[in-house]
Amino acid sequence: MKARIGLTALALVMSGPAFSQEVVNVFNWSDYIAADTIEKFQEETGIRVVYDVYDSNDVLEARLLAGSSGYDVVVPTSSYLARQIPAGAYQPLDMSKLPNAAGLDEKLMEAVAAHDPGNEHAVIYMWGTNGIGYNVEMVAERLGDDAPTDSWSLVFDPEYASQLADCGISFLDSSSDMFPVALQYLGLDPHSTDEADLERAAELMESVRPHVRYFHSSQYISDLANGETCVAIGWSGDVLIAMDRAEEAGQGVELAYTIPKEGTIEWFDMMAIPADAPNADNAHAFINFILQPEIVADITNYVFYPNAIPASLEYVDPEISEDESIYPPDEVMANLFPSPVYDARTDRVLTRLWTRVRTGQ
Repeated sequence: MKARIGLTALALVMSGPAFSQEVVNVFNWSDYIAADTIEKFQEETGIRVVYDVYDSNDVLEARLLAGSSGYDVVVPTSSYLARQIPAGAYQPLDMSKLPNAAGLDEKLMEAVAAHDPGNEHAVIYMWGTNGIGYNVEMVAERLGDDAPTDSWSLVFDPEYASQLADCGISFLDSSSDMFPVALQYLGLDPHSTDEADLERAAELMESVRPHVRYFHSSQYISDLANGETCVAIGWSGDVLIAMDRAEEAGQGVELAYTIPKEGTIEWFDMMAIPADAPNADNAHAFINFILQPEIVADITNYVFYPNAIPASLEYVDPEISEDESIYPPDEVMANLFPSPVYDARTDRVLTRLWTRVRTGQ
């Protein structure tokens, strides 16, 4: 539902002799951890971190369900976690080894309990929303100052999408992220698995497909930041990373992020331990370390995603904690909905429809 860290992680991994032989193997989203988190954990615990990254829940799921992944900590989105738990992909957490979990926001943990009954298998790493990132100047040039930047119509209405095609629109390459918001825009149940409803959502996206430059779940970060594209359906923190990079570059690219008024997905990325994790105790140590208020605040400050530890807010930069696109107010929260969980039949339908949407055939 995020690989700036890559070189840093590699350097740390290769400095093995400075650490004990204890190790924890972490598989996380790209662009999704503070630059010094791993170093701090290794210094505090003496446990060496081997850190790999991915940019798709499907990549993670394939590795897990194939068995013997070799990973100790993984970070699935809660909707994927929900279907992986019955498949035996994860071991229950030993909460006695996670004292910092007591600081997790109870309401948010209640929300993810719909995907992980009793919160037995995972705890929240970060959470966020799906929305629209856009280049303020480019959009205004083409649609005027009254452009519907607060609505999904900006990307789903051919009248607007056609006028933005020349500056570049991108969609997430994820059917589980795109179909629910398309359904919501159409006034249908975003969790619908009815094939007729899904067909209508596919037809909606096909109506603007000629105006979409590409489908990708990470490329839009750099492309928005450098002005290569002007509108992206993306994850909240990713767009905010793009905004930060654009500001650092100083090229006059002004970006914004909006949560569409029709409503959108509220997703949770969860820290979990694979059933066959070779270093389960070290995995618990890593998760517990992340749940410290100052540590998780460092991550939020770096990746621009909200965390689920209320006590961390005193360490979160005010420009982040007070940004309603990151920490939405109650009235916006009321219009969010969780990522759907699809059965095998619906997965097959979505795969077929999504291939059609992406290829335009």
